[in-house]
Amino acid sequence: MLLFNKLKTFSNHPWYIAIINRLEQYGYLIRLDKPIGTLLLLWPTLWALWIAARGFPDGLVLFVFVIGVFLMRSAGCAINDFADRNFDAHVERTQNRPLATGKITAGEAILVFVVLALIAFSLLQLLNQLTIYMSFVGIALAASYPFMKRYHYMPQVHLGAAFGWAAPMAFTAQANEITPVTWLLFMSTILWTTAYDTMYAMADIKDDLKIGLKSTAILFGEADKLIIFVLQLLLLLTLVFIGQQSGLGLYFYASLIAGSGFLIYQQYLIKDRDPGNCFRAFLNNNWFGLTVFIGIVIDYWVK
Repeated sequence: MLLFNKLKTFSNHPWYIAIINRLEQYGYLIRLDKPIGTLLLLWPTLWALWIAARGFPDGLVLFVFVIGVFLMRSAGCAINDFADRNFDAHVERTQNRPLATGKITAGEAILVFVVLALIAFSLLQLLNQLTIYMSFVGIALAASYPFMKRYHYMPQVHLGAAFGWAAPMAFTAQANEITPVTWLLFMSTILWTTAYDTMYAMADIKDDLKIGLKSTAILFGEADKLIIFVLQLLLLLTLVFIGQQSGLGLYFYASLIAGSGFLIYQQYLIKDRDPGNCFRAFLNNNWFGLTVFIGIVIDYWVK
């Protein structure tokens, strides 16, 4: 990564270079070079915060949640690579990850997970007690998700629940309450995550079948594209309900129409189940999340 390459220019002392090289591997472990996961967790978190705050979230709450998104996604990557340490070397897309290549140890991955989770938990001490209690569910979901692909065919739903748990936490942090809209936001994140992570799994389906891992892409089989389409429709319908219950207006619904264009484009990308295009469809979901967030922000701002 560019940052670590620049750091290496400051000194050629062997100890210094060794430390920077180690930190660089930790950077790869937590996907500093691939921020898509952070963004896909950030957007539904911001949807929930803005709606809970009716467009004007508390600065401290916003700060804690944005930093928390980065920390918990990074921690999730570390525990994911620990869980998959015996599989990643057999999957083309993951064979160069630091645990798969032996550049860091399983113990180091666990340590990174624990340290990042503890930092995130310490930040939550700045918020109310209810949010702190809610965080235990979030950490349990995040820590258990990577192991689910061994036991059932719907780890994508589990990931959606882990990402979606940001919604009730956002409501308790910002408004100290949980409302029906909270659970609609939770459900919308599960639907969205299941759809885009199935696209992600479609890119790995051959390797997953070979090594015995489970996913919705395998479960859905030939119906994968249709089920993703249904999930996307349900996502849009749920967001419409959220808009109605939250009093959102024209700009929000315009963002849903614009966002639908990205969902249609994703269907085009996955039509032939080409692994590269399925992965591009997965990445494209960032723009859907951003578009919906922009609609929420503008709608509250113009009121």
